[in-house]
Amino acid sequence: MSLQITLSCQWGRAPIPASATPQAGYLLVEALAPASPATAMPLNLCFVLDRSGSMQGAKLASMKAATRRVIELLRPHDVAAIVIFDDTVQTLVPAAPVGDKAALLAAVDTISEAGGTAMSLGMQAGHTELQKHLGPDRISRMVLLTDGQTWGDEPLCRDLAQELGKAGVRITALGLGAEWNEQLLDDIAAASDGHSDYIAEPEQITTFFQQAVEAAQATVATDARLLLRFVRDVTPRAVYRVKPVIANLGYQPIGDTAVAVRLGDLAGGQPAAVLLDLILPPRASGRFRLAQAELHLTPVDQTTEMVIKQDVLLEVADQAGPESYDPTVMNLVERVTAFKLQTRALSEAASGNVAGATQKLRAAATRLLDLGELELAEKTNQQAAALEQGQPLSAAA
Repeated sequence: MSLQITLSCQWGRAPIPASATPQAGYLLVEALAPASPATAMPLNLCFVLDRSGSMQGAKLASMKAATRRVIELLRPHDVAAIVIFDDTVQTLVPAAPVGDKAALLAAVDTISEAGGTAMSLGMQAGHTELQKHLGPDRISRMVLLTDGQTWGDEPLCRDLAQELGKAGVRITALGLGAEWNEQLLDDIAAASDGHSDYIAEPEQITTFFQQAVEAAQATVATDARLLLRFVRDVTPRAVYRVKPVIANLGYQPIGDTAVAVRLGDLAGGQPAAVLLDLILPPRASGRFRLAQAELHLTPVDQTTEMVIKQDVLLEVADQAGPESYDPTVMNLVERVTAFKLQTRALSEAASGNVAGATQKLRAAATRLLDLGELELAEKTNQQAAALEQGQPLSAAA
């Protein structure tokens, strides 16, 4: 079955005014694949769950309820495994096709809290289970949940994430509450081209687990890479993922006129988009081809790579009014700006530059307020005020 993917390119401003000097430009490149149940691949799924003493009570109950819920979403040809860890590890359910769901549900009911936290043990056991059914005929995923710090084994966790990523396993790394190592989970997700996120309340675990499983089931293509070949004098300054979540992707330069960006896997019905911050060369009025975008990916039901190409054209006018701004693209530019300010504020705070961190947090709050993100703006301003009063940043905030 042929996979139909739309690759679109949209400028933040078009036309741009003619200029005798270079000027900034923002380009949104978006790939969208339709939801395609016909190409849905079987899953190779492993849950790696923290059952340390801090998980007692509502956290543990919600984790077990969430795991039971996603078991109900699995199909008979899917493979599932469950690993639980504290300062020891137990493979609660070895990897096997989902047949007797009653047995799986009964195993989940036996989980109880105990001990400390050694996440690498859980990841290693999960790696072992996932290896049993790795292959091009399955979508392999690890769902990792923790509510605390792991002690002394962070480098091993990162190494395991690298190994899993190279094997094609994407990790969804979820932190519950406010006591976990955010940087570690971000690194684990990034190393595997996966995703990390924050779960504020135990009752939200089900939503995050369900999203992870449904996204895996919706995967229509793997190893997506975006290659942009620019004409001379176009200079890329930064590349950010903006859909499904904002992240600084960085990019790989290829010579002087091309960049490559890894997008990971594509899920049907869920756009993947990047925003490029560019310096554009001087141009008189007219219509110009500034780049060619190439999307490289492999459909899940094929072994041959697919390449989709799209010319990037730009209109230049002697006069370009305010109506030439695209509101969707510029909204994403503002969101990326707020993200950058917050990221830099965290870095400044970590290095002890309270004044710099406070200034960037207040600037981010202003951007968020302009975007209508009232709660985020309020939280950001509260953290700026806390820093000014000599208090540490709140992990939850």
